[in-house]
Amino acid sequence: MFTRKIGIFSLIVLLLVSMISGCSSEKSSANGPVEIEFWYGLGGKLGENVEKRIKEFNASQNEVKVKGVAQGSYDETLQKLQAAIAAKKVPAAVLLKNDPMDAFAKKGTLAPLTKYIKEDADFHPEDFVDAFYQQGTINGEQYALPLYGTTQVLYYRKDMFEKAGIAPEQLKTWESFAEVTKQLTKKSGDKTEVYGWAPMWGPDNMIDAALSNGAKYLSEDGKKVLVDSPEWVKAWEFFRKGIQEDKTMTIHHDGQGWEYWYKTIDDAMQGRAAGYTGSSGDQGDLDFSILAAYPQPGWEGHQAAPHAGAQMGAIPVLASEKEKKAAFKWLKFFTNAENTADWSINSGYIPVRKSAQDVPAYKEFAEKNPQINVPLQQAQIATPPFVDPTGGKIYDALVKAADKVEIEGVSAEKALKDAQKEAQRALDKVVKK
Repeated sequence: MFTRKIGIFSLIVLLLVSMISGCSSEKSSANGPVEIEFWYGLGGKLGENVEKRIKEFNASQNEVKVKGVAQGSYDETLQKLQAAIAAKKVPAAVLLKNDPMDAFAKKGTLAPLTKYIKEDADFHPEDFVDAFYQQGTINGEQYALPLYGTTQVLYYRKDMFEKAGIAPEQLKTWESFAEVTKQLTKKSGDKTEVYGWAPMWGPDNMIDAALSNGAKYLSEDGKKVLVDSPEWVKAWEFFRKGIQEDKTMTIHHDGQGWEYWYKTIDDAMQGRAAGYTGSSGDQGDLDFSILAAYPQPGWEGHQAAPHAGAQMGAIPVLASEKEKKAAFKWLKFFTNAENTADWSINSGYIPVRKSAQDVPAYKEFAEKNPQINVPLQQAQIATPPFVDPTGGKIYDALVKAADKVEIEGVSAEKALKDAQKEAQRALDKVVKK
């Protein structure tokens, strides 16, 4: 009977241990490495680069073994993480977009990384690009590390600029930019054959221009939406006038998926536009024997301050302490100067550490491909992404306003006033709560 009780007790203990270990992705023996999962929503070349980095990390030490788990997209990663949290069986590390990362952290589902950062004398948080690093900071705690960044920059045709005698420095302010686009526009009667510029459809380019004019989304107390202020109106009207009246700018809109984006790129590549505004991540698809890159302008009296965003590496709070330490070690490896430089070289995305520019391989690549430095330079003076307290309704109002301005030709003043009213109603509901 005593033996039988011991057997039952042992079985219960084994079941409890199994249940506890099932609450996370950690697998390790007493003497072996801690095995963790890293979930990421990347495919193609980017996915291959993630797996390459994982193999390098696993081969570099014997304390942690990372297993990459590819998801279909960023959104699919988000959905599966939500399900994993509900089931209390989470990965140790996950790649998230900024907005859901912020929401997850505020709900208490992500682990603060501050103590691991403070305990690691070799981490050097000051080396991160501020606009990226701040995106993981909430109420003084660091909840995520930026893995790679992006921002939209100017891509211009070198041959057209040289033929017209225009120096790239003439793109430094929006006021001088306007003169450049007029000079480069070619018309036949009422028809424009070559546009001076092709901004990207949607609110983002116009938002960047407004921020570079000193615009703010909200009042200091967070209770009033300010998207109809003079700083916003001036910037958005600049685009409306160029597209609708002067015909010096053109946009592609609608279509399937990213169709409008690639049509815009084609305009510049095929000489139908003298340049376009696009992502740093476009660089892998561009021919820089034809194009060159330049930072977005500021306005006279204002420094450029366009958005720069990062994809974030985070650790779920339900992970065990062993997993958290292991995951932090993995994220630190992914973001060191050499690896973030290599990621940038192979993807076109922005390295997250300032010291990446000093990595020999990066310096050599940048000498032959100077366009790679432009997004990084811009990111260091950029504005972090806006965290919409309404869950996206302020941005949605700006999307509608952008279509009115760019497609319908409605004045920026009217379109933004309508957007402000819609966004304010949404904000009032949140503030009252």
